[in-house]
Amino acid sequence: THYQDPKISKQAIFHYTYAVLHNPAYRQKYELNLKREFPRLPFYPHFGQWVKWGKALMELHIDYETAKKYPLKRQDLTGLTNLSGLKVKLQADKLAGTIAIDEQTTLHGIPEVAWEYKLGNRSALEWILDQYKEKKPSDPTIAEKFNTYRFAAYKEPVIELLQRVCTVSERTV
Repeated sequence: THYQDPKISKQAIFHYTYAVLHNPAYRQKYELNLKREFPRLPFYPHFGQWVKWGKALMELHIDYETAKKYPLKRQDLTGLTNLSGLKVKLQADKLAGTIAIDEQTTLHGIPEVAWEYKLGNRSALEWILDQYKEKKPSDPTIAEKFNTYRFAAYKEPVIELLQRVCTVSERTV
């Protein structure tokens, strides 16, 4: 009722909300409130522009798997003989702009701004690194019979995903 336009659709309201909730100024201003309660949406002027921003942002996030790969520099150490037994690292160094994938491969050139796009309290890149780490189940039966995940089988898709998420993170911020 604030905008006095009966043609505003539910989808337009959703896109507006998506844009507002991703607005860095909004997130900074209401940071403490957002930790304690449900978000409250201000009525910004230019509703239509916010709807366009929200729609574009939502499409970027939904289609992250087809985003252009960010041109990260990949460094592979040569001379390693046992490539199947490489120790998985998946460690980020934000200041250096690097991600150590394993003992052989490091990605360089992670843009500083890519660390600013957060999913909850972690950046999207940190979330990916955490999700792909090998974890040992505490239950011995599950560890013995069902724990078949090996990072080596997913290394190349994870590197590609990190490249795409760098692009999405940079464009989002």
